[in-house]
Amino acid sequence: MEKPDYTILVCGSFRAGKESQGICHKKGSLGLLPYLEEELTNRGLSAAVAGTTCLKLCDRGPALVVQPQNWWYGGVDSEDVVDEILDALEKGRPSEAHLLD
Repeated sequence: MEKPDYTILVCGSFRAGKESQGICHKKGSLGLLPYLEEELTNRGLSAAVAGTTCLKLCDRGPALVVQPQNWWYGGVDSEDVVDEILDALEKGRPSEAHLLD
């Protein structure tokens, strides 16, 4: 297996030693993982996807990070937002509408 071009981290709101309980999880961030995986495959993008511990962006979540570009996104709460992010990724640029500063 080759190393993927991108790693996409989706905040799962997990806390050390506890179950997922933060805002990102409550807003359905982990429910977007299957859609994200399917879209990456359909688009032919080489990426690994992982749910994470809390990314400490509860007031701006659900949060998603694209590495190695270090593009941090907030408000990733629907398939439409995921599509916007992946559309931009295909063009080699960040999706400005949801990019956090």
